[in-house]
Amino acid sequence: MKKKTVVIHQPDFIPYLGFFHRLMHADLYIVLDHVQFPPRNWTHRDKIKNAQGEQWLTLSVKKTPRETPINRVELSTEVNWAQDHLNILRENYQHAAGYLELWPHVQKLYHAPPHLLADFNLRAIDTLCDLLDIRIQRILSSSLRPQGGKNELLIDLLQKTEATRYLTGTGSRDYLQTGLFNAAGIQVLWQEFDHPSYPQQFGEFIPFLSTLDALFNCGIEGTRELLKGMSA
Repeated sequence: MKKKTVVIHQPDFIPYLGFFHRLMHADLYIVLDHVQFPPRNWTHRDKIKNAQGEQWLTLSVKKTPRETPINRVELSTEVNWAQDHLNILRENYQHAAGYLELWPHVQKLYHAPPHLLADFNLRAIDTLCDLLDIRIQRILSSSLRPQGGKNELLIDLLQKTEATRYLTGTGSRDYLQTGLFNAAGIQVLWQEFDHPSYPQQFGEFIPFLSTLDALFNCGIEGTRELLKGMSA
């Protein structure tokens, strides 16, 4: 039986390098878009770096009931958040080594943003995958008629996509019951991600920022090399 490695993750906003490192070592990305929108998570915000240190870059979304799934969260039309983001990124990265190379891609990403949060985030993930030369199939969890919760939900999605291996981050060690996956014939693989350092503006290096920070500072090819130089 051919092995098939699958990643399951929410459609986060312009994620950090570790997210793309995981995609590099998988055959399929299941976008967990049907679960409840977490208002204080990474689904609509991530960090960049400015002269004072870390800065949140946050998507403006419409207020929704607590149980609203990610794929139904709407982006705000009351503020011009897209232009605000472009202004912030230009102000903080215009002197970075990769700015001129990357800026047209960033402008295209923010041009005429879609109506839904998940659609914009997937557009951003697609853009960064293309820049990082990552080719991976993708499917929405909402299209798989998902059943169950927590571990049972993950196993259900993995079985429906004929996965033999589930590649996940160490953050799931607190709740993942590997015995259930083994019983379902699915091997759990733990991502090994030691965040690389790279030349960065504004003093001491800060890890775990949006991948945009690496792309602006290292350029497209330089960021590709960062990821390729890391173990699976």
